[in-house]
Amino acid sequence: MENSKDTGKLVGALLIGAALGAALGILFAPDKGSVTRKKLMGGAKDLADDIKQKMMEEASIFRERAEELEAIAEGKINEISHNMNQNLDA
Repeated sequence: MENSKDTGKLVGALLIGAALGAALGILFAPDKGSVTRKKLMGGAKDLADDIKQKMMEEASIFRERAEELEAIAEGKINEISHNMNQNLDA
């Protein structure tokens, strides 16, 4: 669960950084509005791609952990079943 908290913090920091960067970029932009808008859109797309990539990585990690836990649970179920069968046979 700690990894989820770290991801949330990372996404929050990215969004705050993007918003501050966009605001400062607009305030100090030497370019025309149309050029600035194109730059902002490019930055927003890059940010969206970064977030999407991070989320895909986190989903993959989550999926792997779920598979590990499933294997552990199956092992425990098999162990309990085996123990019950031994007790019934005794």
